[in-house]
Amino acid sequence: MSFYSSKTYTHAEGLSCCFRQWRADSHCRFLHGYALEVEIRFRAESLDERRWVVDFGGLSEVKAFLKDTFDHKTLVASDDPELPRFRELAGAGLVDLRIVPHVGCEEFALLVHQFASNWLRSYADNGTTNRVFVASVEVREHGGNAATFALDRSQLE
Repeated sequence: MSFYSSKTYTHAEGLSCCFRQWRADSHCRFLHGYALEVEIRFRAESLDERRWVVDFGGLSEVKAFLKDTFDHKTLVASDDPELPRFRELAGAGLVDLRIVPHVGCEEFALLVHQFASNWLRSYADNGTTNRVFVASVEVREHGGNAATFALDRSQLE
């Protein structure tokens, strides 16, 4: 038996970011932006003493990470050949630069999954350690484009 709960930070949250996929042959190679939507899905085989999977009120660090990573930021892949130019723009105060391993919904879902999983493991006082894990993270650019990263519990052990 499993219980699931999810926390969604909608497009209205203001996670407006700009990025480009420098490897693309399409228009995605140009800077473009979205107000991202992020859904984090938690899984537990048992509930806590309050009968919850996770305390939604305790997710402030996750929200802060999302704001710091995506809110009005320009995300550039660490291997982007134009990274020096983006650093110049950041130095001139024209962009709020975040250098990430890779860009795109799939990679953003992985990035959020890694952060949320690490946060969950370190947040022992909420009773989640070894009881709850991040089942999946979905990142949505808009109504038509989304990507999900998921792990089975067996992959976490």
